[in-house]
Amino acid sequence: MTDGNGPAQPDDRDEIRELRDRVATLESARAPRAPRHRGRSLLAAILIVIGCVLAPLSLVAAWAADEVGDTDRYVATVGPLASNPAVQEAVANRATDALMSHIDLSTLLAGVAPADRPRLEKALGKLGNSLEGAVRSFVHDKALAVAGSSAFETIWKQANRQVHSSLDKALTGKGGGAVQLKGDTVTLDIGPLVDRVKKRLVDSGMSAAGKIPEIHTDFTILTSDKISKVKTYVRLLQVAGNWLPVIALVLVAAGVLLSVRKRRAVVTGALGVAVAVGLLGIGLRIFRVIYLDRLPASVSQDAAAAVYDTMTHFLFTMVRMVIALGVVVALGAWLTGPGSRAGVVRGLWTSGIGAVRSTADGAGMRLGPVGPFVRRYRTWITWIVVVAALVVLLLWSYPTGWVVVGIALCLLFVMAVVEFLGAGAGSGAGDGEREPRPAT
Repeated sequence: MTDGNGPAQPDDRDEIRELRDRVATLESARAPRAPRHRGRSLLAAILIVIGCVLAPLSLVAAWAADEVGDTDRYVATVGPLASNPAVQEAVANRATDALMSHIDLSTLLAGVAPADRPRLEKALGKLGNSLEGAVRSFVHDKALAVAGSSAFETIWKQANRQVHSSLDKALTGKGGGAVQLKGDTVTLDIGPLVDRVKKRLVDSGMSAAGKIPEIHTDFTILTSDKISKVKTYVRLLQVAGNWLPVIALVLVAAGVLLSVRKRRAVVTGALGVAVAVGLLGIGLRIFRVIYLDRLPASVSQDAAAAVYDTMTHFLFTMVRMVIALGVVVALGAWLTGPGSRAGVVRGLWTSGIGAVRSTADGAGMRLGPVGPFVRRYRTWITWIVVVAALVVLLLWSYPTGWVVVGIALCLLFVMAVVEFLGAGAGSGAGDGEREPRPAT
């Protein structure tokens, strides 16, 4: 043997040669895998992107299939419109216009029975210089009273239940009955309401109103020059129905499974879906402004806004739910990852619960065999809790964003309890058993 400055010994040369061979083997083994990994990553990215693009379309498909295909849900959606002041005002105006077009003002008072004239003159009040204005105001008051009554609410719900094809007619071109599609306008026949207004006019002394023939007048529910184009696409989405959300979810899941870095793919896919669906929500808001801006002058802006908001309420609810779910999934995947910041958060979580457990132990709390059991099966317990949370979400009828947040908070609380029960592994007093010491 020579000192450190002398030539290398044969054993040293053999060791260096062996190390070089190992490095060459590793490099040769890694070389063919790079293209395969790039191909897998590319395919995974494509699948996740397609799934994210289909996510907003799947929400529209679910909305079209559910809102249009379910009569009870449709009636429950449009039912509150009967109590909306803007809708009541618009309906009363339309009924007033229809009735005034059939009232002959020149023979109105002459045709009134003598016994009814005092009552009618009292109802009309001082006519002033405008008989037509006084009569119109009188008719409008009666129409607005009918529109604000429970009778109108019943008429509204029954009409929409019997011919709930208003949305179907607008977006798919099917249906008929009292709800009709004329060009690019969806209208509802409010003839039954006009009949009730006529009866109120007669009861108030305007007997001439009883001679008005049966009137069928339309109340505009929806109007747009794009209906004929939009309904083709919505019809396709309605055919897809509930399958499109499943396809979108399967594509994102397949992209995650093919990814080399699966946790990062989960975060990317979840946030991608949330962003895509968020863009849908923004688009619906922008379309609302454009839609109301292009309405004809004869259509009430407030009533049209109320109808639009009511019809898209369920769609906006789904948008908020998916955004909340995407953020929760992404946050969960990130917190369980190996990142330094995630590790800091987990450390704060563990140390905080450990401090609470130490305080409880110091106060005399004893868990007996519960602590060792939880520590032994902690992984299984965690997965069972997560699966239970998913089952609750899937079985929840029409979950909202707050439902997702609530389930996430409940899951977080249960996980904190599990961590608390499994903490203090070395505190024999707290668990009823003493951890074995390593042999020396």
